[in-house]
Amino acid sequence: MGGSLPSVDAQQLRGGARARHERVEVVLDDFFRLAERRAALVGRRYVELWSVLERNTVGGKRFRPRMVFTAYDALGGTDDEAVAGVAASFELLHTALIVHDDVIDRDFSRRGIPNVSGSYRDTATTAGIPTPAAEHRGMSAAVIAGDLALAGASRLLLDVRCEGGVRARLLDILDEAIFVSAGGEMVDVELSLSPEVPTVAEILDMERAKTAVYSFEAPLQAGAVLAGAPDAVVDAVGEFGREVGVAYQVVDDLLGVFGLESDTGKTTLGDLREGKRTVIVAHAATTEEWFAIRPFIGKADLTEAEAEHVRARLEACGARAFAESLVEQHARRALAVLDGPAVGDALRDALTPVVATVLERVR
Repeated sequence: MGGSLPSVDAQQLRGGARARHERVEVVLDDFFRLAERRAALVGRRYVELWSVLERNTVGGKRFRPRMVFTAYDALGGTDDEAVAGVAASFELLHTALIVHDDVIDRDFSRRGIPNVSGSYRDTATTAGIPTPAAEHRGMSAAVIAGDLALAGASRLLLDVRCEGGVRARLLDILDEAIFVSAGGEMVDVELSLSPEVPTVAEILDMERAKTAVYSFEAPLQAGAVLAGAPDAVVDAVGEFGREVGVAYQVVDDLLGVFGLESDTGKTTLGDLREGKRTVIVAHAATTEEWFAIRPFIGKADLTEAEAEHVRARLEACGARAFAESLVEQHARRALAVLDGPAVGDALRDALTPVVATVLERVR
C-alpha cells in the first residue's frame, strides 16, 4: 500500500545506511580539516586549493563506500570506525581519478557545476587573464589536486586501526586499484586517438581496468579483508566485482546515448560528440550501417536531429541490443559467482541486490 509505513526492519536498514554514510563524511571532514591546517603553513593559495578539492568531493553517491560496507557487514565485521576509514579511502580515490579524468577530457564542469579545473579557470578569467592561460591554470591546479587526493587515499588507509597484516593487504588492494585504473585510463586515451575503431574485447578490457576495478572489485575485496574473510571469499567478491563492474560500465555507455537527461543528469549528446569508444560503437563498426553512422561519431557540433539519426541506426544494426545482451551476460556471470562454494548465504543475500540495481538502470 502506497501510504503504509515502512516496516521496522526497513527503517532500521535505512537508518543504518545513513549512520554509515555520516561516518564516512566525518572521516573525510577530519581529513580535509587537518590538510587545511597544514596548508595554512604554506599559504592561503594552498588552503584555497584544498577547499576547492573538498567541494569536489561533496555531493557524490558514495557508491564505493557502499561496496566496502556491503562486503564488510555481510561477513560479520563490527568495527564501524575502521570500516568508515577504509570506505573514505576509496571515496577519496574516486575523487582523485575523476579530477584527473576531467583534465584528460578537458572538461571544466561536473554534476553541472565547475570542477577543480573550472573553478580555477573561472577565477582567472574573471581577473582578466586570457582564456588559454586561464585554462592552463585550471588544468594545472586539477593535476595537483588529483595528486593530493591520490596520496590522501593511502594516508586514510594507513590511519585505519587494524592488524599490521590486514593493513598491508588493504594497501596492496588500493595500490592494485590505482595501478590498473591508470593503465585503463591510458588505454582509453590511446583508443580515443586511434583512427581504427577498437574491438569489443578491447573496449571491455579497458572498461574493466579503468572503472570496474576501483569501483567494485577493490572496495568489495577491501571490505572482505577488513572483516577477516579467507582468501577464497576475497577472490570470489573480486570476481563478482569484476563482472558486475563491467556490466555497470556498459550500462553507462547505453545511458550515454539512449538515456534520458532527466534521469542521468548528463546530456546524451556528449558521448557521440566526443566520439567515445564504447561497445556500442565497436559493434556498430562491424555492420553495414557503420557507413551511415561514422560521419557523426566525434562530430563536435552534432545536433539533436543528427543524434536521433545515429540512435536509430545503432538500433537498426543491433548495436543497442548487443550492448544490452552484454549487460545481461556479465550480470549472469556475477550471479554465478555468488552460487560458488566460497560464498555464504549472508554475502549472497547482500550482493545479489547489487546486480539487480545494475540491471534496473538499463530497463
